[in-house]
Amino acid sequence: MTTGDLLNVQPTELKFPFELKKQSSCSMQLTNKSDKFVAFKVKTTNPKKYCVRPNTGIILPQTTCNVTVTMQAQKEAPHDMQCKDKFLLQSVPAPDGATAKDITPDMFNREDDKVVEEFRLRVVYIPANPPSPVPEEPEEESSLSASVLQNSNQDALLFEAVSRSLEEPTEKSSEAWSTISKLTDEKARALQQNQQLRQELELMRKQVSKNRGGGFSLFLVFLVGLIGILVGYVVKRT
Repeated sequence: MTTGDLLNVQPTELKFPFELKKQSSCSMQLTNKSDKFVAFKVKTTNPKKYCVRPNTGIILPQTTCNVTVTMQAQKEAPHDMQCKDKFLLQSVPAPDGATAKDITPDMFNREDDKVVEEFRLRVVYIPANPPSPVPEEPEEESSLSASVLQNSNQDALLFEAVSRSLEEPTEKSSEAWSTISKLTDEKARALQQNQQLRQELELMRKQVSKNRGGGFSLFLVFLVGLIGILVGYVVKRT
């Protein structure tokens, strides 16, 4: 806050949200802390760039006047967002009952020991769209910890399930392998017996062929048929 004998001026800097090709505004509060009528006038080093409403006026004793300053839309941003523009606020005592129509340029001339208070304000540009606030670390850490803990629990449950599935069928696997081994042995024995019966049948056929010239007995025919039945039975089991 800038303080004089007549006015308190707030703020001490004119801060404009800067965005290309868009107007922006800020305001000043002028408080008359005296018991006199006070006339004020606002000047700037770049009048074509800014519009001040009101740029002159009368402030009654112990009252406040708001002044709005509008910056015209800019086509390009200044280097490093630094602005050299400045404003000058002049204030002088005015006759009691004076109005804005009574203000003349001569009122602010320094002559005949006239008291003219002056306040200089510089222009500051601020980003029009500030970045979003970063989430607080404790919440992020707690969320991360919860996620890690959940994944760890899931991994533990999965490992336990796999271990249990590997352990449970051990006895059943042993029984299955024992049964498979027995069946394999039986099949091997059956194949061996089948081979022996085939060899015996082949020998009998040869003997029958030799004895065809002199005839063969019914007993031999019956024996050959019986062997054929046994061979078929063994083949079915395998």
